[in-house]
Amino acid sequence: MMLSEPSKKYRPFVAVELPDRQWPNQRIEVAPIWCSVDLRDGNQSLIDPMDQERKQRLFDRLLKIGFKEIEVGFPSASQTDFDFVRSLIEQDKIPEDVTIQVLTQARPHLIERTFEALKGVKNAIVHVYNATDPMFRRVVFNVDKAECIQIAVDATAQIRDLMSAHPETNWTFQYSPELFTTTEMDFAVEIVEAVMDAYGASADKRMIVNLPATVEVATPNNYADQIEWFCRHVKNRDHLIVSVHPHNDRGTGVAAAELTLMAGADRVEGTLFGNGERTGNVDIVTLAMNMYTQGVHPQLDFSNITPIMREVEYCNQLPVHPRHPYVGDLVFTAFSGSHQDAIKKGMADRRANPDAVWDVPYLPIDPLDVGRSYEAVIRVNSQSGKGGVSYLLEQEHGIELPRRLSIEFSQVVQEVAERTGKEITSQMIYQAFLDEYLEKRAPFGLISHRLSSEPDSPKVTLEAVLETKLATDTSRQTLKGEGNGPLAAFVKALVANGQDVEIIDYHEHSRGQGADAEAIAYVEVRIEGNAVFGVGTDESITSASMKGVLSAINRHLSTQAPAANVTVESLG
Repeated sequence: MMLSEPSKKYRPFVAVELPDRQWPNQRIEVAPIWCSVDLRDGNQSLIDPMDQERKQRLFDRLLKIGFKEIEVGFPSASQTDFDFVRSLIEQDKIPEDVTIQVLTQARPHLIERTFEALKGVKNAIVHVYNATDPMFRRVVFNVDKAECIQIAVDATAQIRDLMSAHPETNWTFQYSPELFTTTEMDFAVEIVEAVMDAYGASADKRMIVNLPATVEVATPNNYADQIEWFCRHVKNRDHLIVSVHPHNDRGTGVAAAELTLMAGADRVEGTLFGNGERTGNVDIVTLAMNMYTQGVHPQLDFSNITPIMREVEYCNQLPVHPRHPYVGDLVFTAFSGSHQDAIKKGMADRRANPDAVWDVPYLPIDPLDVGRSYEAVIRVNSQSGKGGVSYLLEQEHGIELPRRLSIEFSQVVQEVAERTGKEITSQMIYQAFLDEYLEKRAPFGLISHRLSSEPDSPKVTLEAVLETKLATDTSRQTLKGEGNGPLAAFVKALVANGQDVEIIDYHEHSRGQGADAEAIAYVEVRIEGNAVFGVGTDESITSASMKGVLSAINRHLSTQAPAANVTVESLG
């Protein structure tokens, strides 16, 4: 049960004193050094750790994305990891420009085993760590500060000597004061400087110091303060590559990584989609794509994000959430009517200005940049409105509804959505449109028409043959009319034969291309005082417009069932 006074059990994080902090005024303008820890930190968090086949598949995928540093395992603690490292080396699966990283605890026999795993590798980072925060020193390891430093220094010296004994490899040394964010800042600097001295770090022989938020315990700004404080106070900052390893216990791992980069960090360790212990590591995909949306190339390639997501899901045996930033199956999808309307207008503006800076409502990134299409941007359910319906008809079926018709038809789709209680697919919307407008061919259908005009006369004469379908009879009749154009002449012919029809509005456009192109006409007419829409399609725009008028009449008659025969007879 949650406590009424949690302050009796939990204490707030003690912030770093840094009143003149500079990081809030900084911008992320270049990509950091990336290190994927999917195969180690990510793997150790899985219910079923990866086997050799899944590890290799994920390693290959990380290479394709563009990672140059990949932590491949903890070979001294796992035979599976040891064998995997050996297979990478012995089967020559590591590109020349890629460095693998391995983790080891600060224990002599584990360090020896780590170097056995790395024998013959061209480029390697040896990553050693020990816990430095006061709780771990007291409760877990029962060491004081001096003893804690000695553990780190002894491990560093051993690693330094083993590196020297194998000059055929390009070695990089990495040290992590585990639980950095809950370690006293002055002690964190002290132990790192002792390690630097033991290793012999210099401007020409830089080491990586990884400063992890092993457990995220404070707001992201505190992590940034700690990184800036550390970078200011550590001696010989230019001898270091400062790395961060944010975890996500408070749900702010991405923000923490961004702020620490602003505070001076050079490197980020994380995993694709944030898999890791507890709530996970920092999500490198989100972090990288956040940079991309600000005009900074992350130097990682997510141009085809869906196969990457599916591969990671297979390797981790864990799903990626459908609302995961930039990646999830629904992340570019809007169901809300107001969102859909804004997106529809934004996409229309984009088509008119294709070279302009991306600026589409509710879409921080162009889905095409990550290999997604526009097909799933708008989907329709009972929460949707005219914008979504119109967008799907236009994008997938080439039907550009006029505004008032869009409003009317959205009510048809809304009724279907509320009746079913489910999402309405594009095909369902299209079928509803056909049923409501284009399939309304009874009782009246256009069989043929013929136009003629006198020389130098603006008038045209139209003769149209209609088919009338009644419950017990089908017949044909010929109508004649004259007007300033084919549609006006057709309406005059209908009026002359007793039909109360008046054109209110008219729109047309072509649909499709080449030999398959057809015209589509949207006609709003007033019939017996009622405004009614009709739609017609044909290879000929003249025929399409006439069919649109008949569609409106047929729709009107379908709502006037008992009186329909009277209206039909008047045309006879």
